Amino acid sequence: MQVKPSDHVLLVDDDREIRSLLTEYLSRNGVRVAAVPTGRHMRAALEESGPFDLIILDLMLPGEDGLTLCRDLRSGKHKAIPILMLTARGEEADRILGLEMGADDYLVKPFAPRELLARLRSVLRRTRMLPPNMREAENTSVLAFGEWQLDTIARHLVDAQDVVVPLSGAEYRLLRVFLDHPQKVLSRDQLLSLTQGREAELFERSIDLLISRLRQRLRDDAREPRYIKTVRSEGYVFSTLVDKGSP
Repeated sequence: MQVKPSDHVLLVDDDREIRSLLTEYLSRNGVRVAAVPTGRHMRAALEESGPFDLIILDLMLPGEDGLTLCRDLRSGKHKAIPILMLTARGEEADRILGLEMGADDYLVKPFAPRELLARLRSVLRRTRMLPPNMREAENTSVLAFGEWQLDTIARHLVDAQDVVVPLSGAEYRLLRVFLDHPQKVLSRDQLLSLTQGREAELFERSIDLLISRLRQRLRDDAREPRYIKTVRSEGYVFSTLVDKGSP
């Protein structure tokens, strides 16, 4: 896939040289770039210079760091914009934390500009695989289905006996997609693009493992599932009605 000339990217990095280098490189490759140094400037750009197709967000920023900004983006009106996170940290825990906060991919400095362009293309491709109606629903406090409630603030499940069942970030995102689109068949590619980062492309069956984990959380029998049903050659469907409300 080629990046479309109309693609508009917001780059948030406090390093002036990196902003200049990436702006020049991406511009030569058909990407419009708005580059800013801080979270405050990012918010202003989102209001004044958007809309943006993707945000490249540095983790280590003065003031609010990238993780805080990523979390705020995912809970606000710009939550649908994909995020590619940059960081000088290479530890596995930092990478996982970035993805758990809602980043779509993660690139460790130093990197070649062409690698960033490749990641950018990959994230945009995954995003554009989704049909127009694949949009996250408005935030609600509680989503109820069957014998369960999903607390969307604490991001955990509560059963009929008020027992709390914790969820990983990927499990929560997968369940949220199902609850936002009940009784609709969703393909593995669609589910992968919403729940995992770049590594998902290497393991096309990895969504099946995540489905299995989520079924265990829901105590859903894989042989005769009540909630998540397999549709042969197509994907999965959440077969139970969902009641959206607040506590």
